[in-house]
Amino acid sequence: MSKKPKDVIPPGLAYIGDNILTRNNIIGAPKASGAKWAKDLSLPTRSGTVFFAGCGYQYAGELEALSSLIRSMDKSRIGAELPMGIASLQKKIGVDLGGVYRKVMSKSSPSDAQPLVDAVAVLSKLGVEVGYLAEDEPCCGGLLHYAGMRREFAENARRVYDKLKSLGVKRVIGIVPSCTYTLRKLVADCVPGYDIEVRHFVEVVQERVDSARLRFPRQARIVYHDPCQLSRYLGLIEEPRRILKSIEGIELVEPEWTCGEWSTCCGGGGGFEAVFPELSHILAVNRVRELTGTGAEMIVTQCPGCIMQLKAGLKEVKADNVQVLDLAQVVAMAM
Repeated sequence: MSKKPKDVIPPGLAYIGDNILTRNNIIGAPKASGAKWAKDLSLPTRSGTVFFAGCGYQYAGELEALSSLIRSMDKSRIGAELPMGIASLQKKIGVDLGGVYRKVMSKSSPSDAQPLVDAVAVLSKLGVEVGYLAEDEPCCGGLLHYAGMRREFAENARRVYDKLKSLGVKRVIGIVPSCTYTLRKLVADCVPGYDIEVRHFVEVVQERVDSARLRFPRQARIVYHDPCQLSRYLGLIEEPRRILKSIEGIELVEPEWTCGEWSTCCGGGGGFEAVFPELSHILAVNRVRELTGTGAEMIVTQCPGCIMQLKAGLKEVKADNVQVLDLAQVVAMAM
């Protein structure tokens, strides 16, 4: 008897996939909790150009709590698959114990969404005014594609496009590499006549950064970590480096060869950390050792998954003197 496609999807991915399809975000949290970062910014909710915040930054604290839970279960005698399978089953009957754990253990703080606040501020100072869809922002659904749920992804892609068009969106500026690639390429492939322009934050900033006088508050030795989707999928390798090099007071250093297109992975992304949590953590630790081997006091990247992984790696190696920041935060500080 042949198995259905969903039967071979790891429980961790199935749990996240169900959250996307039923709650319109990878965590399964209320949309209002994700949108609260912008409540004091007075951003228009209807605009031809919108800032796409994505799940990773908006639910950073809860994502960290869920990842910690999965890693803990994986180290136990029973492993992570059985509990995640049970959690998925419980969700179907209306009991979301995973959600209860996230709420109890979440360490969410306003600083989790600081990259979003800073990104909007940077765009505004560079003359790029954006709207934000808040609770109406759809989940791009990229993880459905990577988990092999292609039919579900295609259906979600149509819903995403229809939602954006109904809200008058013509242009999207994304900050999460995965969301940006999904909206630019994967959703477009599923929707005939797709006509929404999608760009990443670093593309927009790099084009305008020469007009700004950027100066970091102090002398800083910085190493840049390339997120896989930003560099390999979107091809944005030199753009973030040009931005960093344009900032007075910053010394940009690189690992001997694991940078740019040869940058090694932090171990996160595509749901990998939900399926292979221990291996994911090992990769994070290895990457942190490569980056801190440059003598940098700060790791800069632009992916919420990378930030979470690198912070966990730094904690493991006890590198308390090294900071992880999003590129948007660095540029905002330099302004």
